[in-house]
Amino acid sequence: MTKTITFAAVHMSVAFTVGYALSGSALVGGVIALIEPAINTVAYFFHEKLWERIRQQHHAGDGRMAQPQAA
Repeated sequence: MTKTITFAAVHMSVAFTVGYALSGSALVGGVIALIEPAINTVAYFFHEKLWERIRQQHHAGDGRMAQPQAA
């Protein structure tokens, strides 16, 4: 849980810094720092759903997922 909390703090700090650097406004930076991680969390949820569907399709096709080829 500590790792999750520290990652959230880093994420929000980066979002604030980028928002502030681009706008020059602490208010805009703060709003971005609050909204962007929330939207990113929802996007990640759907990303995981898509990858789970892809994994299931691969398993249904031949019983296993294809392994990446070595370069």
